[in-house]
Amino acid sequence: MAEGKKDAPKLNQRMVSSLSKRTAAAHSWHDLEIGPEAPLIFNAVVEITKGSKVKYELDKKTGMIKVDRILYSSVVYPHNYGFVPRTLCEDGDPIDVLVLMQEPVIPGCFLRAKAIGLMPMIDQGEKDDKLIAVCVDDPEYRHLNDLKELSPHRLAEIRRFFEDYKKNENKEVAVNDFLPPETAQAAIKHSM
Repeated sequence: MAEGKKDAPKLNQRMVSSLSKRTAAAHSWHDLEIGPEAPLIFNAVVEITKGSKVKYELDKKTGMIKVDRILYSSVVYPHNYGFVPRTLCEDGDPIDVLVLMQEPVIPGCFLRAKAIGLMPMIDQGEKDDKLIAVCVDDPEYRHLNDLKELSPHRLAEIRRFFEDYKKNENKEVAVNDFLPPETAQAAIKHSM
């Protein structure tokens, strides 16, 4: 190294978190609060945009969103999909959430959501339940409180997506009957 020249600081030392004002990158799973009204209203981090075939996922080490794979099927995510921060499920991941709202949002952003139900799912023999939620800041969806308020077609579309999205990878997924919002809230509370 040339004399008088200092080592450049590492990337995470150069990034300033707007959430904590400390010199380190904020981790969307550990550093973002779940929200003061949880489990009724909670923060959700969007990993995958509504209408996308790209399966993004949280990199647990860095806290950044990475490309996991491109879906093998011709299906796209029917709504924005992500996770609830500061939660932990049996599979070692934060609790998954599908957020119904009018518009796609960018991966890595967070929004306020309300669970309207739970979709129990088994993915390759392991429990992998999904919260079904609405964005509380979307005037089209914020009034919904229960899956029963959705059209049968919307529920069928959500179920079919999760039944089919891994078929061309020869991976087994089983979707069980949707459960009420109280069960979803209990799942959030249990994972906090």
